[in-house]
Amino acid sequence: MSSPNVIVFFTDQQRWDTTGVHGNPLDLTPNFDRMAQRGTHVYNSFTIQPVCGPARSCLQTGLYATQTGCFRNGIPLPTDMRTLAHHFNDAGYTTGYIGKWHLADSESAGPVREEQRGGYDYWLASNLLEFTSDAYDMVMYDNDGKAVKMPGYRVDAQTDAVIRYVDAHQHDPFFLFVSYIEPHHQNHVDDYPPPDGYRERYAGRWTPPDLAALGGSTQAHLGGYFGMVKRLDEALGRLLDALKSLGMDENTIILFTSDHGNHFKTRNGEYKRSCHEASIRVPTAICGPGFESGGQIRELVSLVDLPPTLLDAAGIPVPAEMAGRSILPLVRKEKDAGWPEEVFIQISESQVGRAVRTQRWKYCVTAPDKSGWADAGSDHYEDQFLYDLQADPHELTNLIGLESHKEVVDVLRQRLFQRMQAVGESVPTLADAPSLPAGQRKVTSAEARS
Repeated sequence: MSSPNVIVFFTDQQRWDTTGVHGNPLDLTPNFDRMAQRGTHVYNSFTIQPVCGPARSCLQTGLYATQTGCFRNGIPLPTDMRTLAHHFNDAGYTTGYIGKWHLADSESAGPVREEQRGGYDYWLASNLLEFTSDAYDMVMYDNDGKAVKMPGYRVDAQTDAVIRYVDAHQHDPFFLFVSYIEPHHQNHVDDYPPPDGYRERYAGRWTPPDLAALGGSTQAHLGGYFGMVKRLDEALGRLLDALKSLGMDENTIILFTSDHGNHFKTRNGEYKRSCHEASIRVPTAICGPGFESGGQIRELVSLVDLPPTLLDAAGIPVPAEMAGRSILPLVRKEKDAGWPEEVFIQISESQVGRAVRTQRWKYCVTAPDKSGWADAGSDHYEDQFLYDLQADPHELTNLIGLESHKEVVDVLRQRLFQRMQAVGESVPTLADAPSLPAGQRKVTSAEARS
């Protein structure tokens, strides 16, 4: 069999629990669910930076946002930074990018200069797709920087372009990165515009428990948001059908993931940029050669692990400088894989924050004297959040400062320091939260390490 084609199907601001395999009862994602069940479902998948540009820099390079320098939106990816496109190009692949980029100079919402396109051969994209398009007004820019007006609802117009690319490259090994803006809000109206008729299908129906408890903008926006997710899944189905009809399905790897989630103004004044599950947990599945019947992976996997995974699956050496690890040993159920017990998250713009998430615990710190827009990191932080995800999966009770959980904080703090050092950050000073009486709560030392 020839080198496998590789497609990244990348959505924007999609919560993990929009999918049926994560318990959503509305049948929004039958194609994703089928892909996850027949291929490999990365059950515990997390962004490492819950905001658009930084997360994209991580997925393109396999590095953390403080390593790429793109620690907040509006910072262009350095032109000497090696991306997935460069690695696939070097291996003889043709490469293409279709959709939202968000890694060029911030003064241009639309055309992206060639030197800022991350090494991709084919280009049909906008730097900030939310500002060059609307639900029924899809405009992107081609290799020559010319505007291309595309008919149909935005998801459909983009999917048409994706299928045309696949059809034109049947005989080339290709790497295609497809970046949708959905289900991100349309900025200028602060709304989630689905296809006509789709909002009505889902408004007032099932609400995720964290949103039901906390409110925010949930009831104003959830119907449209779910409608956008439904159309994205229909687009995934169209792509899968096209590959099957062209006889390409058995030699094409597809990765489905998202840059971050959405908490609907429940944790701060907007939709992301927090350490909470709604902000950092995303749906992820992979199908194709090497991933068929991979089952459900329960280890904690982060966005930075996906670039080495794609290279490894295509038989391309993984660069030593990449910060993540290929998940193929987990897919193959290899023992003693030595997989990390936590994921590490950097948070910007709303704050300068750092967090670790284990199977049971989440611990987050914040830098009180730093600006999330001006500062990439800090040498001093304060305790901010501690959640027991086993007892409180919707993160409604902050345990930080409780005397009963001091040992948990001590253990997680050391893990946080180790992960910060591993990506080139210095060990900071850290101020304890004010001590609070524990009441009936009591945590054992063994639980602190679970």
